[in-house]
Amino acid sequence: MNVIETKLKDCFIIEPAVYNDSRGYFFESFNRAGFERLTKQSGAFVQDNQSSSGYGVIRGLHFQQGEFAQAKLIRILEGKVLDVAVDLRKHSATYGQWIAEELSAENKRQLYVPRGFAHGFSVLSLNAVLLYKCDNVYDKNAEGGIRYDDPVLGIDWGIPVTQRILSEKDLHLPFVEL
Repeated sequence: MNVIETKLKDCFIIEPAVYNDSRGYFFESFNRAGFERLTKQSGAFVQDNQSSSGYGVIRGLHFQQGEFAQAKLIRILEGKVLDVAVDLRKHSATYGQWIAEELSAENKRQLYVPRGFAHGFSVLSLNAVLLYKCDNVYDKNAEGGIRYDDPVLGIDWGIPVTQRILSEKDLHLPFVEL
């Protein structure tokens, strides 16, 4: 496993060691001891979530707050997405900054998003299946979010405006207050 630090403190790209041969490939998608040793983050995940979306779908930017805050380890089983993380930790040196990483079934990269971050993604392929591990359970009363098109953040989602598909809920999220 190769761990790449991003410009955001405690947010990492994880590249698994992939073994290819004439039959296909094999890789270890998660190893708690290796993850904790290389990232210095807890690998105590308690919930796995999976979503399927078509081209142009943008989900986010979402987060859980308070005692239900969640760290996530995201990977793609099918297709390709632009995965976005925004640091919302007020005392962080990277507060208000964001990164966007292309994750795909082909590149097998994963993104670790720590607690205190907003997360979202846009689907760049015809379809995409996303799987993510969470280190805390979901609680509807703890959910929050910020607008995907917040002008302060200026995120380029890689999808033309006329082809973006969002939920009503995501279209009515508040803008970020930095």
